[in-house]
Amino acid sequence: MSAQQISLTRRRPVSERVIETGLFLAAALGVVTTAGIILVLVFQTIEFFQEVDPIGFFTGTVWSASIAPYRFGVLPLVSGTVLVAGIAMVIGVPLGLLSAILLSEYASPRVRTIVKPILETIAGIPTIVLGFFAINFLAPQVLQPLLGKQNIGIFSALSGGIVVGLLVTPLIASISEDAMRAVPRGLREGAYAMGATKFEVVRKVVIPAAISGIMASIILAMSRAIGETMAVVLAVGTQPQLTFDPTESIQTMTAFIVQISAGETPQGSIQFKSLFAVAATLFAMTFALNVVSGWVVRKFRTVY
Repeated sequence: MSAQQISLTRRRPVSERVIETGLFLAAALGVVTTAGIILVLVFQTIEFFQEVDPIGFFTGTVWSASIAPYRFGVLPLVSGTVLVAGIAMVIGVPLGLLSAILLSEYASPRVRTIVKPILETIAGIPTIVLGFFAINFLAPQVLQPLLGKQNIGIFSALSGGIVVGLLVTPLIASISEDAMRAVPRGLREGAYAMGATKFEVVRKVVIPAAISGIMASIILAMSRAIGETMAVVLAVGTQPQLTFDPTESIQTMTAFIVQISAGETPQGSIQFKSLFAVAATLFAMTFALNVVSGWVVRKFRTVY
């Protein structure tokens, strides 16, 4: 660094240095908080695995953390979480992508100003409200008349998956729309000049060019669906069982965490420690999805 640069650095206003320090502390606070959460999960999970066989935990098919004899096989909770998230993605991906295509390619500015705030309003609805919607309207008024009361109850993976699918739809729509609108107009005009229809332009030009953003939105929505708590706590029930039948009442990892946290579980007990083991497993799943999302964006990113 030259003497002139050092002189300019020293002459920076005090207010600028204060702002820079504040920004650094804000960023450092997020990093320290994340590190603290990870350390707590790791230490408590290690204590849990000192009493429970890790192989039995990850391969066991029976989960009974509240009723003796205690069994700690996490597969029923994992399968319930994956089932609800899978149903949510089956619903959220088509709705989100179709909404993004509408807003990006077909909607007039007036329609866009009406539809987009409505989607954002859905994203702002408290998830517990969606849970009440599932058990008070969706299950008794929609699913039971369609499937029969003897085939599906008030609590089911299907009910929870539907409301979570509605919840992640705005996330997919918003990110995908931004990716599609970022595609240069010249690509569209070139396709039109070659005689392509509007739908062909969307299908063969816009979507391939925006695929990195679309895939990132889908993977982030999957992470959101896996980590959803209050909607599934109310909608899917509290019966941990290894099943992929969407009409069954199940329990997800987040629902178990809420159940143990809200109960009278003694601190330091094996049931209390199991909470951290399940939370660490959930953290690992969502972290893996975020890593995959970053890889997809880097691999398929197209720079114009």
